[in-house]
Amino acid sequence: MSSLEGVVIADFSRVLAAPYATMVLGDLGAEVVKVEQPGRGDVTRTWGPPHHGDEATYFLSVNRNKTSVQIDLRTEAGREQARELIARADVVVENFKPGTMRKFGLDYGSLGRDDLVYCSISGFGSGKGADLPGYDLLVQAVGGLMSVTGDGAPVKTGVALVDVLTGLHACVGVLAALRHREKTGLGQLVELDLLSVLLSSMVNQSAGFTLAGVVPEPLGNRHPSIAPYEVFPTADQPIVLAVGNDRQFRRLCSVLDVPELATDPRFVTNPDRVEHVDALFDVLAQRLRAYPAQHWFETLTPLGVPCGPVNDVAHAFALAESLGLGPTTTIDGMTLVANPIRLSRTPVSYRLRPPKLEQ
Repeated sequence: MSSLEGVVIADFSRVLAAPYATMVLGDLGAEVVKVEQPGRGDVTRTWGPPHHGDEATYFLSVNRNKTSVQIDLRTEAGREQARELIARADVVVENFKPGTMRKFGLDYGSLGRDDLVYCSISGFGSGKGADLPGYDLLVQAVGGLMSVTGDGAPVKTGVALVDVLTGLHACVGVLAALRHREKTGLGQLVELDLLSVLLSSMVNQSAGFTLAGVVPEPLGNRHPSIAPYEVFPTADQPIVLAVGNDRQFRRLCSVLDVPELATDPRFVTNPDRVEHVDALFDVLAQRLRAYPAQHWFETLTPLGVPCGPVNDVAHAFALAESLGLGPTTTIDGMTLVANPIRLSRTPVSYRLRPPKLEQ
């Protein structure tokens, strides 16, 4: 038995944020019916390379555990077909431009179902920002994330992180609404926008501004409040040190054979180290260059000093596999990334490969 067994989701989502949410809900057991434009489908079906056979891996990454139905919402027959689907659904998820579903008569208000959980995702909300395009890169720019990423020129994250975070927040909202419906019989409208999710997800950087008026600047791989907490060179490949307290720092100094650093007034406490981070980096980098990254990883880790090599994706999967985390799952011969949620009584399930458009 799965956690969401029996829950039916009418999925009108496209691209990444909302499809990621519906895939996670599908992994948890919900029946997800993905509505796609006839003949074309979700635009990410064409977003390649890379490809798995003739299918774009982008689409495959966020659409397992779903069936697909082609419905032309521009026609009355299509809209009637959509209403029939919604009539048997517990949840609707959509991320069209605000106002689009209302134009089709398929918005939360028009459907008039008190028991329906209806999740709408937009870029900038349904008010004054309704006409702004909700692209992840754009939101990273105007939402401030690019201003704190990199070490000079603005840099985006290497994945559409705002979309993924929004999808996860959407899951939380839908699950909370389903819990409320379970107790009261009443559904509700769940709304999320990419900008608000980003501002919330920037946590300490956002709070530094709202609480202390500090506008953060890009620090590259450094942390504004912790040191040493960045990337260092070694004899071969870069390594990360994430030293979070004074005890870990003293152990690090001992292993590097520079115990005097732990009593140096510039480095005794974390605030001291943050203030003198450039000088600290120079000393540590000189020592760390003596041996390869794997040597430091194997030496420092058993002593409780957090560190690790900067892996590429292939090595990251190999690490997860070596730790017994089971980072992948196979469906119909297709290797996909596993859902990271582990439930002891109602584990996630992998029932359906991402659907072909004709399905």
